[in-house]
Order: sequence, then structure tokens, then C-alpha cells
Amino acid sequence: MTRWQQTLFILVAAQLVSAVGFGMFFPFLPLYVERLGTNTGFSLEFWAGMVFSGQALTMAISSPIWGSLADRFGRKAMIERAMYGGAVIILLMGFARSAEELALLRAIQGAITGTIAAINALTASLVPRERVGYAMGMLQVGLWAGIAAGPMLGGVVADLLGFRAAFIVTAILLIISGIVVTFGVQERFTPPSQGTRRTGIMSDWRRILVLPGVAAAYTTRFLNWLGPNMLLPVLPLYIATLMHGNEGVSTFTGIIVGLSSAAGTVSALYLGRLGDRIGHRRVLLAGTAVAALGFIPQAFVTTGWQLLMLQALTGAATGGMNPALSALLARYTGSGDEGAVFGIDNSVNSAARAAAPLLGAALAAWFGLPSIFLVTALVLLGAAALTFRCLPERIAVASPATPAVQS
Repeated sequence: MTRWQQTLFILVAAQLVSAVGFGMFFPFLPLYVERLGTNTGFSLEFWAGMVFSGQALTMAISSPIWGSLADRFGRKAMIERAMYGGAVIILLMGFARSAEELALLRAIQGAITGTIAAINALTASLVPRERVGYAMGMLQVGLWAGIAAGPMLGGVVADLLGFRAAFIVTAILLIISGIVVTFGVQERFTPPSQGTRRTGIMSDWRRILVLPGVAAAYTTRFLNWLGPNMLLPVLPLYIATLMHGNEGVSTFTGIIVGLSSAAGTVSALYLGRLGDRIGHRRVLLAGTAVAALGFIPQAFVTTGWQLLMLQALTGAATGGMNPALSALLARYTGSGDEGAVFGIDNSVNSAARAAAPLLGAALAAWFGLPSIFLVTALVLLGAAALTFRCLPERIAVASPATPAVQS
């Protein structure tokens, strides 16, 4: 086994453990807000929304900055910063005294953390370019498996030991992940010389965004995250209408989310490898189109089991979309820019996560719950069209200081 393969497996393990940790407290955050109460005149619903949106907003702002700093001081250091810093902030969340304090700590968490972008950047800098799809697929497996396992573990811990215990366990898991990276990953990082890199962070962003294919890739990423995430606030409500208010809605919702995540986990690894062989643009185009078509009939299902099967299909399709886009971004950009590239990428993800629940809730209020599935399909069809027209398979890039030339 080569050194980059050993490092990849360590990073996948760290991704898995940290994803389990971050996922542990998500299911009961609104309940935790209600338990804490508010000291201001704003409603608990407002603070529940701020707990989610504030974190996404600060992460969208800070991620590109951390990414550019990673290119100057090392990507491993950014992973350690995100994990150790996240452990401290999340531990403090377990001792929050009000909804306002929790919302503030969540905003700080968004500014400090960002493990996914940091791990992606380090992976892209170490893995051979022809194996980037496989590597990104492996990271996606760790992420999706952690996302699937985290809420279940968090629910058990919260039921047995209370809400605060879940935050403490999450902090411990993040410390474990940080230790694994600190002692298991070796990065031979050479700081860029003044003669090979422009001096300002803003100039880094401008130089990256004008490279052929990059802006279109970021736009596609935004659309691919916006569409499916619009369902998050209303999926349990839609399932309740299909089950006619019967008991077990929460359990069935968990089954649907878990099966969709499992399908995405499996497809991410297979389609990442497939993209290395036949081209990531083809995989992305096919996955986006299949996901779009899979969401249309979900607006017209009459039973929960029909929705379950279709959600598994769309989960498998979206599982292949994310590593394909990451691999294309790595191919469009030069060596030495990985931190900035995936920092901006994480900012785009966070912006979509902040906007999607608000848009989904608005659509449900104005046009009804089924409309969200149709709008999601339209958004993904737009992403597929953008992929077809604007995303090349490969760009020849010389170095961070040299303009890219389309091949």
C-alpha cells in the first residue's frame, strides 16, 4: 500500500468519526432550544432557525479564508484547527444556559470548523490526479456513513443520558479524530515562495474563479445542494400525510433518511472509481439527470413505501454527484491551490444549506408539500443542463501562478 493510500484511509476514518460526532446532536437541536428557553422577546421558533442558519452563514463566510490560509501554512493544520476547535465549542454547547447562547456558539462553530473542506483539500493535494475520483468517493463514504450513524447514536445517548451528554460525546469524538490526524497523517508541505504566488487572499479567489470551468462547477454545486436540501424541513410532514397521521412517522422518516444515506454511501465509492475511468463529467451528468427524474414522481406517491424506494434511488444518484464535482474541481485547478479551491467549495455548500430550508418552507406554505419535489427536479435539471454546456472533462493547469489553458 502506497503512502497516499495509507493517508487516505486515515482521513476517511477521521471523516467518519467526525461526521458521527457532528450528526449526533442534529435531530434534537430544536428540542434542546425549547429546553433551554429564551431570555429575549423573540420566539423559540426564531432561535431554532438561527441555530441552523447562523452556523451555515458563518461557515460560508469563513471557509474561503481558512482555505487560502491552508495553501500558505498547510492543510493538515487546518484539519487540526477544525477538529480541536470544534471540540471545544461543541463541549461549551452542552453547558449553554439559553437559546441565545446556543445560537451564538453555533455561529462560532461555523466560523471555526469546516472539517470536510479541510480534509478534501489535503486529500486533493496528496492523491494522484488520476485517482482523485476514487479518493473523493472514499471520503464521501466516510461522510455519509457518519451522517447515517450519528443521529441514531445521538438519539440513544440523549434518551439515556440527556441532551447535554450528546455534546460531550461529540467533543470526545472530535478530539479522537484530531489525534488520529495529528499522529497518523504526514504532510510534506512546502510554503509557497513570494515569487510563485500573489500576495492577497482576494487575488487567490479571483484567479481561481476565472479559471475555465471553475465558476460553472461552483454554480452546479450550489444547485445540487440547494435542490435536495429544500426537503429537510418538510419531509416528516409529507410522510405524515402519506401515513394519514398514523404512529411511527418518526421511525419511518429515519428509515427513509437512513436508506437514502446508505444508497449514497455505496454509490459514492463505485461512481468515484467509475469517473476515474470514463470521466467525471459523464458521471455527474448522469447522476444529476437521474436524481432530477427521480424526484418528479415523489410528488405523486400515495404510500410511504413508494417514497422510500424513490428516495433510495435519488440518494444513490446524489451520492455520485458530490465526488464527481470535487474531482472536476481538482482537475480544473493547479497544485498548491487545493485549500482555496475547497474552501470556496465549502462556502458554496454552506450558502445552499442556509437558503434551502427557507425556500423549502416557503414553497410548502405557498404551493403545498408536493411542490417541493417538482421544484427540486427543476433545480437539478438546470444543474444537468449547466453540466452539459459548461463543464469540460479536463483543463490543463500549469501552476498557481500560471493562467490555465483549456485543452
